[in-house]
Amino acid sequence: MDIERMFELAQALAVAKSRGDVSAAVRLMHDDMVLVTPAFGTQASGRAANARVLTGFFSTFPDYDVALEGHASDGETLVCWGRARMTMTGDRFGVVPNGRRVELPVFIQFSFNDDLIAGERFHFDLSELCAQSGVSTDAVRRHIFGAAA
Repeated sequence: MDIERMFELAQALAVAKSRGDVSAAVRLMHDDMVLVTPAFGTQASGRAANARVLTGFFSTFPDYDVALEGHASDGETLVCWGRARMTMTGDRFGVVPNGRRVELPVFIQFSFNDDLIAGERFHFDLSELCAQSGVSTDAVRRHIFGAAA
């Protein structure tokens, strides 16, 4: 797959996610799509699991918006970087956020299969998300990863 097509798919996914449109996002995914978010310790495999994860994510961050600012590829994998803006709501992480919208740098690695997105690794700084949201990173990490965190 050429780099232009890879970026076209990644950009379409960014637009769908920025609209909170789970159906549109899932249509861009391969049946075996794997979404990994190390900061949250999550991995979703398959379209149904990805739809559930995205639905949960958008319930916590209802105004999520991502802008891809650059990209590079080795012909197999696409790497994008940019900024995500979102407001943490609710108590999903066992804390009460301040309700302020945060802005974070993001780094996203994509893989592809059958002209669809087959893998996404979404990287951001959990500590920065917590700091801007007015919550304890330690408390959030304990909630996500347990006492060992």
